[in-house]
Amino acid sequence: MRALAALVAVVALAGIPLAGCGGSSSTTTTTVTVPGRGTESVEAAFERVIGAVSPSVVLIETPGGLGSGVVFDGAGNIVTNAHVVGSSKTFTVTLSRGDRHPAKLVGTDPLDDLAVIRLESGSAHPAVFADSSKLSVGQLTLAVGNPLGLRSSVTDGIISSLGRTVSEGNGVVISAAIQTSASINPGNSGGALADLDGQVIGIPTLAATDQQLGGQAPGIGFAIPSSAVKRIAPQLISSGRVTRSGHAYLGIGLTTRIGQPGVLVASVVKNGPADRAGVQRGDVLTALDGKPVRSGDELATILAGLKPGQTVSLAVTHADGSNAMLQIKLGENPG
Repeated sequence: MRALAALVAVVALAGIPLAGCGGSSSTTTTTVTVPGRGTESVEAAFERVIGAVSPSVVLIETPGGLGSGVVFDGAGNIVTNAHVVGSSKTFTVTLSRGDRHPAKLVGTDPLDDLAVIRLESGSAHPAVFADSSKLSVGQLTLAVGNPLGLRSSVTDGIISSLGRTVSEGNGVVISAAIQTSASINPGNSGGALADLDGQVIGIPTLAATDQQLGGQAPGIGFAIPSSAVKRIAPQLISSGRVTRSGHAYLGIGLTTRIGQPGVLVASVVKNGPADRAGVQRGDVLTALDGKPVRSGDELATILAGLKPGQTVSLAVTHADGSNAMLQIKLGENPG
């Protein structure tokens, strides 16, 4: 099990000179304005948020390692990342107060890297999940989780960007991801990214990796937005699977061609979108919606930006070497 998925990104580092001041020093108290709460010190705001969110964040133990989760409702359902649960069906959950309880898998959604497990005993305090569509760049955030098994650890930062499309490098692509400067460390996956209202705005999932220097790129982390969690988790709870994924779907199985452009079609789902468009087993897909395709991950990233029902172009090279430009109406991934 991966305790933390890694996003591969090239990060340029620049030195920033710091100006020092001699003589006397002064201390000021920074204040922030929280809608509906007036003005308070940053310290007081952080204390309030941690007090509200930490009781809802749990430590999840599997045979493969440790991760975090967030209590979703009063029935003991806990939302986390699919890569945290891995192939496990049973878990040990440690609540914020330190008591340990068994839990079982409810369902997973690998496409969105989300999963739900349920406590078999004990009770836990559910978190409040925000409407992530109302977030703004620059908002202060707190990441609450269990990095390295250290329960209820907290890092702070801001929302650096919204609507990122990021790949985990294993065919899983997160669309509309929240980028945050709050540190996302191994074991934070599946925990809570909270705003100053004490509401969960996302599930921390990815940390960027610096290809040039190796290791994590500090201050670049990504979270699955809470609106996606509120859409997916109830489906998993009600039926154990996702019935309305919202993801575009081609209906093909692929093989990446090492050292060659395009992806090879290994299988075609009968009567699926690709089949209806004329795609055949043995075809090579070279572009989708006008964007070049060089790998399965690249194709998944392009698909993440498209919607079910859209009609887009699909460039293919047939097994006989002939090229074709097909029009394909995208379906909805069955999950």
